Amino acid sequence: MANRWISTLTKKDVTPEASFLNRRQIMAGALAGAGLSSIAGGLHAAPDGLEPNSYEDITQYNNYYEFGTGKSDPAENAHTLTTTPWSVEIAGLVDKPATYAMQDIIDAMTIEERIYRFRCVEAWSMVVPWNGFELADLLNLAGVQSGAKYVAFETAFRPDEMPGVKYPVLEWPYVEALRLDEAMHPLTLMATGIYGKPIPNQNGAPLRLVVPWKYGYKSIKSIVRITLTDTQPPTSWNKANPGEYGFYSNVNPDVSHPRWSQASERPIGGGLFAGRQPTLMFNGYEDEVAGLYAGLDLVANP
Repeated sequence: MANRWISTLTKKDVTPEASFLNRRQIMAGALAGAGLSSIAGGLHAAPDGLEPNSYEDITQYNNYYEFGTGKSDPAENAHTLTTTPWSVEIAGLVDKPATYAMQDIIDAMTIEERIYRFRCVEAWSMVVPWNGFELADLLNLAGVQSGAKYVAFETAFRPDEMPGVKYPVLEWPYVEALRLDEAMHPLTLMATGIYGKPIPNQNGAPLRLVVPWKYGYKSIKSIVRITLTDTQPPTSWNKANPGEYGFYSNVNPDVSHPRWSQASERPIGGGLFAGRQPTLMFNGYEDEVAGLYAGLDLVANP
């Protein structure tokens, strides 16, 4: 059963999709309180009650290099990805290694709606209302063995369906990883939808990771394989340029990217003259996740 947290938002505070597409605005944050905690209905929220972006913003401006490097390329090209049927292999240090059909996974999970900040390493940001389930629930279904320390993920690699993989932007397939305690944290989500709709191909259909306190590239898309291991796995951007992209990739305004500052961010959807806003430590989830890194030098271990 998924953990519950009290939120600064209630379900009634989420603007209906039709209203978002018409760019109407509402006041958010009806409940007082700091941090995230439990409310009825399982709706989790951005820590300071930020209003979610529109469905259009979320689905039309994103990175998915397997379909092109431009922000609009995934929305234009990702229709070629076949997402039904889908399965996920869970392997390594688990009690029940198997290839799990996507529908069987969904049937076994508790789907919740959560509003999370999303911060790209490129210094733009959104607020996204995801639908999904806690990664911990899926790992527990497979049975995590005592020797497991890391969780590795792999994206589908389909050259016939992914036009971007013909370019050597990265080494394909895309891979990512978390420490086991990060993976088991209640905020770590496996997303299956946005705004109550199945997650679009360009956003990582049919199953993607969402780790809201880390830069967006850690939230790997279209997952086909999860492996539990006792050694730190490689990750795509760290392999491509370890001087710019660390293993942890926690949002940290005090640690600049070698080519730009991370102290502020540009919210998407704010209009032509919208200004930048300060970036929050751990993307605003410091109270929930800072304890994971107690004693770890976050500058030496970006």
